[in-house]
Amino acid sequence: MISHDRDYGAHGRVGVALPQANPTVEPEIWAFMPAHTSVLASRLTSTEVEPKDRYREYFTGLENTLATYDTLKLDVCGFACTASTYLIGREEEDKELNRLSDLKGYPVLSAGLAIERALKALKVEKLAIGAPYPEWSVEMSRDYWIGRGFDVVNTTRIAIASDDTRAIYELSAKDALATLSSIDFSAADAILLTGTGMPSLVAIIELMKSTGKPVVSSNLCLSWAMRLVLGLADEGSPGDAPRHPLLNGWQGRIGAL
Repeated sequence: MISHDRDYGAHGRVGVALPQANPTVEPEIWAFMPAHTSVLASRLTSTEVEPKDRYREYFTGLENTLATYDTLKLDVCGFACTASTYLIGREEEDKELNRLSDLKGYPVLSAGLAIERALKALKVEKLAIGAPYPEWSVEMSRDYWIGRGFDVVNTTRIAIASDDTRAIYELSAKDALATLSSIDFSAADAILLTGTGMPSLVAIIELMKSTGKPVVSSNLCLSWAMRLVLGLADEGSPGDAPRHPLLNGWQGRIGAL
């Protein structure tokens, strides 16, 4: 039961566990959450050099990350590393997230799980993917969504500076648009911008304008799923931006990030 008597976070204390060098999750989740929610971040840490090892340790160390909240009782927590979902797979992920939810007494969701729920809510069958990953990780994401039953009609790699996935954090929404604006998305029901590290808010708006398709991202879907847990309704008109089929209100907050 959420306490509406709190000075801060009366509508929800939202935890987010994010990769240690990621500068994008916190501002985007803040934008997606309405007033009177507190976004309380914790850092997933790893000293592994290889990205795959780092992805796995982010997930296997999630219980220790949640322990850093100490006695703070969250209302929901999001695991904001989509690549870990692709690497680990849903069966192992579901088992561990269910265990942690029971252990902590609040729902622990992943961006991967949230994306799947969002795509099903939108009745998406044919999916296009924009992925700011090294090639091996792009293929991993494509194979994952095919395995979840989606017809992946297009997968486009948004180039990063190196095979170290932390190079994602140097990208901007303009980089995504420079790559994706020339792609034919006519066969897709929706476009997924996967990964929590690349700024995506402007790209979502511009791609929706240019394609007429729903565009979702890891951070948008995770926020939408956490808002459902909290019972927080969609907000009002987005102004000049196209109305999003899942979540609105954030369009007017981009300028404050």
